[in-house]
Amino acid sequence: MNLNHPEATEMALSILRSGEPFQWYVVTLFALALYVYVNEISKGNWKVVAGGLALYMVHWSVEIINALIQHFSGHALWTVPSGTAFLILVGVGIEISLMFPVVALTMCKLLPEDPRAKTLGINNRVFFALINAALISFVEIFLAKTPTFIWVYPWWGAVPVFITVYIPFFLTAFFCHDWRASTQKRFLVTSALINGGALGLFGGILGWI
Repeated sequence: MNLNHPEATEMALSILRSGEPFQWYVVTLFALALYVYVNEISKGNWKVVAGGLALYMVHWSVEIINALIQHFSGHALWTVPSGTAFLILVGVGIEISLMFPVVALTMCKLLPEDPRAKTLGINNRVFFALINAALISFVEIFLAKTPTFIWVYPWWGAVPVFITVYIPFFLTAFFCHDWRASTQKRFLVTSALINGGALGLFGGILGWI
């Protein structure tokens, strides 16, 4: 199989959780992301907070799976070999990781009030999930043309990432937005425990990711 820039894997692993490429703008990005959430919490907008965090939980699950694919097959589906101030896992830098919860919260704020209303004959939650997934997939097409984000396998690209990554991202965010508070809490706590356990086991103990 002809891989796309397979050398990107070693480049990414060489900076994995290294402090060497750190840049101070990360502190500003973190402060801005924190402000967005604190601002919504202060207003009692718990639904959009839950939706944003729900996407973030799925984001971490997907990134852990991608890192495990790299461990077992030699290459991840997507790899970040450069351009990040801190590479958390082989396919996610700190900048991307701080961006997703803010985007998710923002998109939740734009949802129609009625979760049962239809847009162009489709449930509006599904419709907006498809639109947002498509937009992010197009952005990823651009990123994949830069040296900072690599789709290593030739069969992996915008369509697979649209279907298997970004649609689940936004569907989870938008449906979680509408769940009862108790269901939201159970989902978020369970997801956080699973992701935290996986990071601790596969990253901290086994050193696989």
